[in-house]
Amino acid sequence: MTNKELILANLMRAMIKYDGGDAPRIQHFVKVHDFARMIAIAEGMTGEDLFVLEAAAILHDVGIHVSEARYGNCNGKHQEELGPDEARKVLSEVDGFTAAQIERICWLIAHHHTYQDVTSLDHRILLEADFLVNSFEDHLALEGIITFRDHVFRSESAISMLNDMWGL
Repeated sequence: MTNKELILANLMRAMIKYDGGDAPRIQHFVKVHDFARMIAIAEGMTGEDLFVLEAAAILHDVGIHVSEARYGNCNGKHQEELGPDEARKVLSEVDGFTAAQIERICWLIAHHHTYQDVTSLDHRILLEADFLVNSFEDHLALEGIITFRDHVFRSESAISMLNDMWGL
């Protein structure tokens, strides 16, 4: 096991503890992480970029509980607003992240429901991985899945996974 794998395992454990008692949310971020990693590797992402993306995928919905407490819902924009501060709290419990990595992780969390002007590969992959999971968990209609794919997805591997998943 590499040092980065150990750091990510420790982050995963910290996030499981953070979401303790909320098995559906834990299952969600584990699946988003796995899809994000799979897409990123297929798209040629390596090293620090992959490490940061994996951490962001683990933490992407960290603002949900605070959003529900403050606003009574888990609206995506509220998650983007509140998530970065919560992510910093969780990240402070795990050694191994630089200040620059934490800032990028928090930026990704603050934009994981922003679908316009997506210019970076890590942002795009996080959106695609989250949608792959949400399309199943939220029982989305096939028409909506196709529309989202056609307007948001750009990574060949993510498009292929979505098509295979839904028989498209």
